Amino acid sequence: MKILDSIGGLSGLKGPIVLAAGTFDGVHLGHQALIRRAMEEASSCGGTAVVMTFDRHPASLLRPEKAPKLLTRNDEKISLLKQREIPALLMLEFTTDLAGVPARDFIELLVAAAPLHAFCVGQEWFFGKGGEGNVALLKSLGKEQGFEVIQIDPVVAAGSPISSTRIRTAISIGNLADAAFCLGRPYLLSGAVISGAGLGSKIGFPTANLDIRGMQLPPNGVYLVKVFRGGATLSGVCNIGLRPTVDVSAMAPIVEVHLFDLSADLVGEKLFLEFLKFLRPEQKFTGLEELKEQIAKDCSEARAILGA
Repeated sequence: MKILDSIGGLSGLKGPIVLAAGTFDGVHLGHQALIRRAMEEASSCGGTAVVMTFDRHPASLLRPEKAPKLLTRNDEKISLLKQREIPALLMLEFTTDLAGVPARDFIELLVAAAPLHAFCVGQEWFFGKGGEGNVALLKSLGKEQGFEVIQIDPVVAAGSPISSTRIRTAISIGNLADAAFCLGRPYLLSGAVISGAGLGSKIGFPTANLDIRGMQLPPNGVYLVKVFRGGATLSGVCNIGLRPTVDVSAMAPIVEVHLFDLSADLVGEKLFLEFLKFLRPEQKFTGLEELKEQIAKDCSEARAILGA
């Protein structure tokens, strides 16, 4: 898969171009349907299918206080798109300059860069300054500029459309089964291991703290998790929460995982967590000794489940 970072890069691809446009956060079943349709259209016209997206959710720049939590980081999104065998990805840096480009001008930039055969979009794709461009405007511009607009209907499951919003909501309330169903794969939380206070090691249960800034999290609590570290698969217990026993001032959840049978320094490594079972809610203990006893019970319960 060729990865382009500018509209001008489209000129180096075999035309005509079929663009699949969207945020593609999660690359869920709805996104996959959009990509398949773009690839089918490109095959029929002898051209190249290209996924077009941004390097960040537009709201993170324009309305940061309302920006949705993410399901996938860019590197994961790229990896998932590669699995769909899409020939090319156009990932544009979303800047204030790009955000200020009028809708018509944005489309004209694309048309000028390469022969554009078709746009494949969902029902709620918006583009251009202030999100002024919608599917109706895109169809009007298509008639003017000579490209087709293929609008993809939502993929519906269990009576509701599959969307990134639905998946975020499912994760936030702990319905990881619905999240996995909509994604077409298990939900994985990823993050690089960062340095912590070292308290876990002091009480006999060393933990890897993850950088999960901007990511959608399941509810606070303790979970049995499967952990993917490079090519290795490990198991452990994960705590998501404010750690009320040891930190009364915490304002944002911390994700820390104790890995069974591993004591290596993982700082800087990237881990992927699959949540297998919710063990208990987060709670405040009277002190470190009671916390240590409970962690030991959590680990015993987790190991028993794994051995069942």
